[in-house]
Amino acid sequence: MKEDFYYGTGRRKTSVARTRLYSGSGQILINGRPYQDYFPRSTLQMIINQPLKLTKVFGKYDIKVNVQGGGLAGQAAAVRHGISRALLEVSSDFRPVLKKAGLLTRDARVKERKKYGQRGARARFQYSKR
Repeated sequence: MKEDFYYGTGRRKTSVARTRLYSGSGQILINGRPYQDYFPRSTLQMIINQPLKLTKVFGKYDIKVNVQGGGLAGQAAAVRHGISRALLEVSSDFRPVLKKAGLLTRDARVKERKKYGQRGARARFQYSKR
C-alpha cells in the first residue's frame, strides 16, 4: 500500500476506530485481520460496507482500521463512522449522500449509569408492602 492516505476517526459508545483509506483493490483490514474474520456476522459486515456502497466506491480503496474498546456492534458502527469521515476527505461531493443516510453524525447514545438506592439505572429494588 502507498504512503498517501485519507484519515478519519469514528466513535460509537466506548469504541474508537482510526481509519485510513488508500487507493487500491478493496481490501479491508481491521486490526490486521480481514474484516470478514474480525466481524463474522453478515449484519456487521453490511454496516461496514454501507458508506462505500452509498458513495459507489466499493472495491476502489484499501482500508486499514485500528479499533479498540466496546463490543463488536459498537466497533462496527465506529468503523462505519470512521470510513464515512475519511470518504469526506477523498471528495466533498460525498457529503450530501452520507449526511442524508446519517453516517456523519456521531451516535451519542451510551449506557445510563446505575443510581444509588436502586437496582439499576431506572429499576428500583422490589418493594414489599407486608
